[in-house]
Amino acid sequence: ILPFVSVNQILLLLLVLTVCAILYNKVHQVPSALKNETVDLESPEEMEEEIPVVICAAAGRMGAAVAAISSIHSNTEASVLFYIVGLKTTIPHIRKWIENSKLKEIKFKVVEFNPMVLKGKIRQDASRPELLQPLNFVRFYLPLLVQKHEKVIYLDDDVIVQGDIQELYDTKLAPGHAAAFSDDCDLPSTHEMIRSVGMQNTYMGFLDYRKQAIRDLGISPSTCSFNPGVIVANMTEWKHQRITKQLEKWMQRNVEENLYSSTLGGGVATSPMLIVFHGKYSSINPMWHIRHLGWSPDARYSEQFLQEAKLLHWNGRYKPWDYPSVHTDLWENWFIPDPSGKFKLTRPDS
Repeated sequence: ILPFVSVNQILLLLLVLTVCAILYNKVHQVPSALKNETVDLESPEEMEEEIPVVICAAAGRMGAAVAAISSIHSNTEASVLFYIVGLKTTIPHIRKWIENSKLKEIKFKVVEFNPMVLKGKIRQDASRPELLQPLNFVRFYLPLLVQKHEKVIYLDDDVIVQGDIQELYDTKLAPGHAAAFSDDCDLPSTHEMIRSVGMQNTYMGFLDYRKQAIRDLGISPSTCSFNPGVIVANMTEWKHQRITKQLEKWMQRNVEENLYSSTLGGGVATSPMLIVFHGKYSSINPMWHIRHLGWSPDARYSEQFLQEAKLLHWNGRYKPWDYPSVHTDLWENWFIPDPSGKFKLTRPDS
């Protein structure tokens, strides 16, 4: 009898231990969603990371934002989340345009920009009033608009993306750098264009070196400028370095001392960025920002060069939805007509 009892006891003990082990696992197991998340965090190449792209939809040029979004969406398999920034009066129009076109399948958030944040920070300038539009300064406030992402792409509305946006997103930022830009001296193929249209590509073209505050910066006027129409930004560094506060400080100083103006190189939004980011930015692959397409209605790049470009930028006065302008066919490939009929292309026969 004794051996029989001891076998039973052993079996009972094993059963109790098994039940305890099952219960322990039930109570302490990691939820499946969290387990997946842990694996994803350890192997980023397996994780489908969302790419946040900030783009503005300004009154009178919403077709630009639509064409840019269309080009990005059509040329990537990546998961892109578009932050479409507008003023209160323009938001219903852009939302309706997207929801009633083939773009309805994109992931997007419409964000209202409050121009009151700019009060007292912009000097009125009659020579190019379009450069003083509030949405030109959205790029200064990226952390306020996009809060859950570590890395963000900002694009001007007058661009077309011909490459895979994932490639731009993968731009490496050096430690301590809050942003990456395209150097204005980076691509020999564009130098001839710059010379032919009289485009400035140094700090001298943007800042008034007659002013003591500018000379005190100790930046050589021949230093190569950069173009902030395409930005890859690190939000952690941006906040840590208080970039927005630094930019606002220079905007306020310009109101008081007129340190830069739109009669110079072409933009009251570029100049404070040149000051704040001097010597502290990473570089974007030059083919990811082929610019000056809007600087002259006559100067053209070769078709082969433009086919190889990953991103085209019509910075300047001559926009591809207006007339005259150059290389409009490349832009129109991605344009989606306004379902409401409010936005129309300007063409010689229209």
